[in-house]
Amino acid sequence: MKQTVQTAVMGVTGYAGAELARLLLHHPRLKGTPPIFAGRLDEKDAARGGVPLTEIHPQLAGNSGSGDLKLEQFSWELLAERGVDVLFLATPHEQSREWVPEALARGMRVIDLSGAWRLTQAANRAIYAFKDDGSEHAAATQARAVYGMPELHRAEIASARLVANPGCYSTSIILPLRPLVASGIVDLTCGIVADAKSGVSGAGKAPTAKTHYMYAADNLSAYGVFTHRHTGELLEQIGLDANQIVFTPHLLPIPRGILSTIYVRFNEPQTRASIGRVYHDFFAGSPMVRLYDSALPQIQYSVRTNYSDIGFQLSADGHRAVIVSCLDNLLKGASGQAVQNLNIMLGWGEAEGLE
Repeated sequence: MKQTVQTAVMGVTGYAGAELARLLLHHPRLKGTPPIFAGRLDEKDAARGGVPLTEIHPQLAGNSGSGDLKLEQFSWELLAERGVDVLFLATPHEQSREWVPEALARGMRVIDLSGAWRLTQAANRAIYAFKDDGSEHAAATQARAVYGMPELHRAEIASARLVANPGCYSTSIILPLRPLVASGIVDLTCGIVADAKSGVSGAGKAPTAKTHYMYAADNLSAYGVFTHRHTGELLEQIGLDANQIVFTPHLLPIPRGILSTIYVRFNEPQTRASIGRVYHDFFAGSPMVRLYDSALPQIQYSVRTNYSDIGFQLSADGHRAVIVSCLDNLLKGASGQAVQNLNIMLGWGEAEGLE
């Protein structure tokens, strides 16, 4: 990698894209080398040389030169001319399926925020109905993908050419569950229940009948019961069968943040100290996980940060625990985790630009 790293972002117009732009523009290692922002422009915007970034996201205006940046017309030639080293894709899944192989062939490293390359098992990918799934070309690309959860795959991420950034719900459930399941103390025959609630930004920027104000405000609704596309990530990364966990997402009438309440039963009675040891040992050296030893996390503590907050309460007999996990779906659940992966890939401090 060159001494100066050139990044590029595809998909800056969305909520996660805006947060990614903000983080990269203020990253201490990228000062003087702002990202290239590219996308598909209509004829009018292409004719004027692109769309000013601050016209798309006025909140990004500042004294660091962001006012001079534009969303430019995408082409592979543009990225080659600018010497792009790392390409971020905050694009729809099908778009990432198309662009990632080309980017890899051109020597770029890719951090993909979509679900295009997260899943190794065809049965779990089926929910996306990728048109190219099963082809040799797609299989070869999938084989190069590393699931971008640093707390689980830090070593593999460091040398990866393609990092598949995890889903937001997935992150909020995998992180609190993986240590317990891996330790062997969870009674999987009793099943795990993961009851998760997300702010409206988790549904993306495009308005729908269920995300506009009149539906979401003063409301709480379950959706995607038994069918949510993040379920496959839970199964693969925690090491579960489909009959061992029930995951139900809910839409909260708030802009951002996730709170997941997880119910587990243990094979043998546990103590607060024994569960605490499992968590502290597993997350030693993980700067973006905060463990609550007594109180329970709340969304307001983690929103607008890249922290994953985990706490738990134990039943009096030590057989059951309720775990509460909170994070910001646009940061640790998307763009912040992507920058965390960038830091690892380039050998920088994992938390640089994120604390």
